[in-house]
Amino acid sequence: MEKLTLTKKYKAYYSARNKPEVVELPPVSYLSIEGIGDPSSKSFADKIQALYSVAYIVKFSSKAQQRDFIVPKLEGLWWFDDRFGKLTMHEAPLLIPRSEWYWRLLIRMPEFITEDMIQEAKSTVITKKNIVLAEETTFFTLNEGKVVQMMHVGPFDREPETLQVMQSFIEKNKFGKAGHHHEIYLSDFRKTAPEKLRTILREPVN
Repeated sequence: MEKLTLTKKYKAYYSARNKPEVVELPPVSYLSIEGIGDPSSKSFADKIQALYSVAYIVKFSSKAQQRDFIVPKLEGLWWFDDRFGKLTMHEAPLLIPRSEWYWRLLIRMPEFITEDMIQEAKSTVITKKNIVLAEETTFFTLNEGKVVQMMHVGPFDREPETLQVMQSFIEKNKFGKAGHHHEIYLSDFRKTAPEKLRTILREPVN
């Protein structure tokens, strides 16, 4: 049985240059979970655990149906409450308290995964692994369309530097904001040195 590798099948989706570029993205389905707060908090880590626990049960169930796949890279959407006013995308992470960061964690799913499969996986994780947070995972479709993207190399706290380059490109081309900030974590941030982290940054525009 051939194992599907989404990072190979959708190579362009998991690729970005070291300078801003405009790309068009089709609708994509994910397993997801939402939250608010500091990404270094226990709550954030617990939700990652719940998300991956469901993702792997989905994978094993799919493999039993002769459709195996490799669970792909973690992704995240990030946004902030409007009460903080109009801040540029590179100002926001510097000026808004991390306790006020909203996020939706994502793991891309193959086209043959259904919502019913995810519901069954959630029940399995809750009953057999006692991970109650699995109930919060959902089947989520994101349709970003046109985005400005750029590869960020280095620690997360240096992202505003890359975002400022992207912001200048967006302003120069007179694009408008059309969605939440999107990140794809190509590196495992639990095991990779901060200076070697590779993260695709995306900003939906119109």
